[in-house]
Amino acid sequence: MNINVLYEDNHLLIVEKPVNIPVQEDSSGDHDLLNMLKEYIKRNENKPGNVYLGLVHRLDRPVGGAIVFAKTSKAASRLSDQLRRNKIIRKYKAVVRGRMQAPEKTLTDHLLKDRKKNQVSVVKAGVKDAKKAILHYKLVGRDESSDLSLLEIELETGRSHQIRVQLANAGNVLFGDQKYGRGRNKAGQQIALWAHILEVKHPTKDEMISVECPPPDAHPWNIFL
Repeated sequence: MNINVLYEDNHLLIVEKPVNIPVQEDSSGDHDLLNMLKEYIKRNENKPGNVYLGLVHRLDRPVGGAIVFAKTSKAASRLSDQLRRNKIIRKYKAVVRGRMQAPEKTLTDHLLKDRKKNQVSVVKAGVKDAKKAILHYKLVGRDESSDLSLLEIELETGRSHQIRVQLANAGNVLFGDQKYGRGRNKAGQQIALWAHILEVKHPTKDEMISVECPPPDAHPWNIFL
């Protein structure tokens, strides 16, 4: 598979994750992005033996867009520290069903993950193992004929399935989301969630690395072009 490389140097590798590809190896046994990129580095840089590539953050399997990997252990450590301190800027585009409550809003919830079912739910604060989740959204497009809205979303925390669960809980399920769509999406529809902008501080230089990765020119994204 040809991977779109958005930025690369000796420490960082930022690529466009294809949809429906797992970021790392899972029980499905399908080809995963991490091992694909290790093979890419091995071939491109003519490296013998095992290739180091550190996983910094994840995108859900059906979600595409910008994702960063670390090519050195030093970069992995410093990027992970940025992630812990909420210093990595991650902005998403999303198409949701229905009207939003407000043109701009911050959603704050507590999320609990059922690891056996790989399912996340919104619970009350104080529930054991629940984690606080915060995102900010801005309405950037609206199509009355299809009752769809286009959002720009910035994560303040990085919880599993966070955007999908928080928006569904607010009454605006993501287009194509089969897991949290509450029966409002047709089988086979591709989820309309895309990692659009990624900004990280370079692990060895005093500069910010910023990449933009536009959503594909396909339905429902092309409604808003």
